[in-house]
Amino acid sequence: MRDESHLLGDYVRARRELVTPEQAGIPVHGARRVPGLRREEVAMLAGISADYYLRLEQGRDRNPSAQVLESLARVLRLDDDATAYLLRLGAGRPRRPRRRPGRETVPPGTAKLVATLPLPAYVEGRYFDVLAANALATALSPRLAVGGNRLRDVFLDPAEQALFPDWEDAAAGMVAGFRKSVGTDTDDPRFIELVGELSLASPRFSRLWARHDVNTCEGASKHIDHPQVGGLRLNRERLGVNGTAGQTLVVLHPDPGTDTADKLALLASVTQTGPAAGAARIDR
Repeated sequence: MRDESHLLGDYVRARRELVTPEQAGIPVHGARRVPGLRREEVAMLAGISADYYLRLEQGRDRNPSAQVLESLARVLRLDDDATAYLLRLGAGRPRRPRRRPGRETVPPGTAKLVATLPLPAYVEGRYFDVLAANALATALSPRLAVGGNRLRDVFLDPAEQALFPDWEDAAAGMVAGFRKSVGTDTDDPRFIELVGELSLASPRFSRLWARHDVNTCEGASKHIDHPQVGGLRLNRERLGVNGTAGQTLVVLHPDPGTDTADKLALLASVTQTGPAAGAARIDR
């Protein structure tokens, strides 16, 4: 996998290609060969030499200052999450041997909570594996079951894609959240396997991954077109699970007194009760 110096270069190059000259306040005269900003334009706007910026893109400068990186973040119109990611890339870290990913295990208390919640709930691991899910979550989507992976399902399963009328936006947000979740730990074998598989199998994933978007998956409104009860507008809450390396408890809930609340109650009433999925382990 590419080291941090090359990751930094890949990142700033991808981001400069997404900033238009108009956004940067640069007059455009005639046709331009490259999408977005030219290297020398980024360097000028950031107050650094064109040669130094070229060395950054090519991975030949391994110790950019925080001031330089923050200037680049301003020119590239990065938000807080993307700026923090850029600063981490520029900081570097000691190389270490590749390690086999450990098994992700849901804490027993969290597994009991998921099983008893009267709302759709599941636990998502660092690689967006479904580590625990209750029966109502699985009733919303059969892919929300222990052993599933949210990235694979959203990009490779047509039945999952059909649940989301705004699938394009949902997919883009998921890729940006995955990059934020993994961060700079790109020598992780599970990360390499998952990104490689999806890049080959899904042109849409490949295009989104090349953009280098970084964003935190936070609470949001989620629209689901359920095949049995119809359209649902659910609020999504994402809560970090204490004592784990990146696990998240996801809870979906409707606004009280809405049509969605009635539909969700109907779905719950017809969902066969049984042992909840509870905690599970992912051993890749």
